[in-house]
Amino acid sequence: MKMFAVFSAIIWLLAVASPSQGANILGVYSALSPSHLIIHMSTAKALAEAGHNVTVVSMMQPKVMHKDIHLIVVPVTKEQERTLENQMASMAGSRNNIITTMYLLLNGLDVMVTSQADLLKDPRFQRVFETKFDLMILGSFFNDFQLGVAGKLKVPVIVDWMIPSNTMIDEFVANPSEVSYVPNESTFATTPMSFFKRAENLVKHVILKYLTIRFNYKFDRIYNEIFTDKDMPTLSEMKKNISMVFVGSHLISDGPIRPLVPAIIEVGGIQVKEQPDPLPQDIAQFLENSSQGAIFLSFGSNIKSYMVKPEIVGIMFKVLSGLKQNVIWKWEDLENTPGNASNIFYKDWLPQDDILAHPNTKLFVTHAGKGSITESQYHGVPMVALPIFGDHPLNAALMVNSGYGVSLDLQTITEDTFREAINEVLENDKYTQAVRKFSALYRDRPLTPRQSVLFWVDYVLRHRGAPNLQSPAVHLGFVELHNLDIYALVLTILIFLFFLTQLAVKFLLRKLLGKAKVPAKKKKQ
Repeated sequence: MKMFAVFSAIIWLLAVASPSQGANILGVYSALSPSHLIIHMSTAKALAEAGHNVTVVSMMQPKVMHKDIHLIVVPVTKEQERTLENQMASMAGSRNNIITTMYLLLNGLDVMVTSQADLLKDPRFQRVFETKFDLMILGSFFNDFQLGVAGKLKVPVIVDWMIPSNTMIDEFVANPSEVSYVPNESTFATTPMSFFKRAENLVKHVILKYLTIRFNYKFDRIYNEIFTDKDMPTLSEMKKNISMVFVGSHLISDGPIRPLVPAIIEVGGIQVKEQPDPLPQDIAQFLENSSQGAIFLSFGSNIKSYMVKPEIVGIMFKVLSGLKQNVIWKWEDLENTPGNASNIFYKDWLPQDDILAHPNTKLFVTHAGKGSITESQYHGVPMVALPIFGDHPLNAALMVNSGYGVSLDLQTITEDTFREAINEVLENDKYTQAVRKFSALYRDRPLTPRQSVLFWVDYVLRHRGAPNLQSPAVHLGFVELHNLDIYALVLTILIFLFFLTQLAVKFLLRKLLGKAKVPAKKKKQ
């Protein structure tokens, strides 16, 4: 058994230490979200550490970096930045789910799409076409048109997605949706789903498909405007040649159990360090002095804390300042903090993963972004969720259902409900026990997320795009994929047989009635 383990390790090392080492890899990570960029850059950092030559194009300065990564930053314009900030502030003051967020991205929040299109026209970006690359990794966020970069470079492409596979990502690699037993990204349901939940899931699936079609029209238009070379494949053809998708999930531990085609590789938790970095001295000292434990509060990287309604901030400050625990609060406007309290420490940027790894961190008050939930679960820290938009409400509901904490509506919290939620999670040990049990399950894998990235990137490089992993369904149209032509043929045959049977019955009835009339006439005569 020991020999087998050693042999397996040698095989893995040989696979990773392949001729694909030192490949030239381009990462296009243009989403205007620091949290998304952390996940994408964690992938890039793993590849750079393994000896690959990595070039990354981004629209903001990343928080995760490696000395050997060649970084090209093409920032958004001041006008785009103001528009984005205003929209985020508006979303922080209202209730939104994944469907309403997608609708906003098609309309008022359109800057998140158009800015990524403008990136491709920038001279600083155009320089990437002067370099020979072996592979492109696309950080996906409503930017399918950027697949044209891989088409122009004539290289395979891997899509990097921050959260579990959803309706839009499934479409890339023809991953089955299985609406009857797999809740989509907008449906909260435990399995097996009830009749009404299955009906809700189906309706929302149709809505998500409709929105996906609308996005596809938009992406096609942008693609055709930017990539005008005659020999360029269409966007549809580019999508059919995606080699692989990295997704931020680990279904064995966090579910739901569902089919995944071979081209979907789970790397959930790629941003979590195997060994946390040393904390900055001020944060480390504050945590070490937290004899009653510490609470960590952050609304993530997209929503700034000062965007939340002042009355809600006031409620939160009043409750937190009255606790015996210390509080680390991510607050970006340090000149205008919610108030002064001896137990509250404000900082405009915080190393979230490293703070959650500290043994004195006892509670995480979070917006319930997938990355934040994942890091808190990994480190066994229970949560109070205050979801804001996108996938936050569903993430929060799943977290509560799993027993890892409680959730409140940010727009309607009161001092009493917020205080009760915090005390409930801190004083009831069941939440800590549940999330620590999950943590052990989440870490138990044959390969770490980093090892999975290294192996599968090298696999795609070794096998020139790895077309052997592709599902045949990628190349089927809607009719063939759902066997509609077969069903139509069967239905036509059944209808034909029905009418044929009708004619036969009528014919037999006429014959029988005709024979019955003849003896009657003879009898009358």
